[in-house]
Amino acid sequence: MAGLDKIETYLMDLGLPYEEVNANTWLIDDSSNGNPPIIVSLVEPVVVIHASVMKVPKAADGDAALFRELLSLNGSGLAHGAYAIEGDDIVLLDTLEYGDMDKSEFEASLDAISIALGEHWPRLSQFAAS
Repeated sequence: MAGLDKIETYLMDLGLPYEEVNANTWLIDDSSNGNPPIIVSLVEPVVVIHASVMKVPKAADGDAALFRELLSLNGSGLAHGAYAIEGDDIVLLDTLEYGDMDKSEFEASLDAISIALGEHWPRLSQFAAS
């Protein structure tokens, strides 16, 4: 249970609006600041932080361009994390080693994801299903 206390303490210290959605998983909903919901999960020994970016578009001619854009952003547009596909969703995720994680590292990961989503959306939105 110590891990749960550590993550929840960081969330409280950072003043982030969150709710525990189930054991080991928290939803940060800071939509008032224009941020998408971010999920934080403790899957020992790592903490997984991820946000849904958009649905994977149905197979189309633009797939190669979308995946090229995502890989390009992975290589040069992220301080933390990477774009990935989870089921039918494109997500931005980061993992932190729980044992060594401190509050500043946790905050930096959350900030990097929020900033990247804001900066990258203009490039990615052209691929989003309308």
